[in-house]
Amino acid sequence: MFFKQLEYKLKLKGGIFVQIPAKNTSRACHVCGYVDKENRKTQAEFKCIHCGHTENADVNAAKNIRRAGLAQIARQVNCNSSQQREAIEA
Repeated sequence: MFFKQLEYKLKLKGGIFVQIPAKNTSRACHVCGYVDKENRKTQAEFKCIHCGHTENADVNAAKNIRRAGLAQIARQVNCNSSQQREAIEA
């Protein structure tokens, strides 16, 4: 119910709602992309065992979620523009 309300409110304000699955967002390094449960040994600290990047775990996860959301929006835009070109060409 929360997400439905959030989506509704965003549409009223001209925003875009994108829901990203949380799986591995806190275990993946936003710098190199390496995913491992050992990257996050504590609740607050993230340290990539592959590249050595360190950051607050929540900040690292937020950057991963942001990247995934922007990628999803880009795919939707590309898909819509392809459909529009096909309609014009038809």
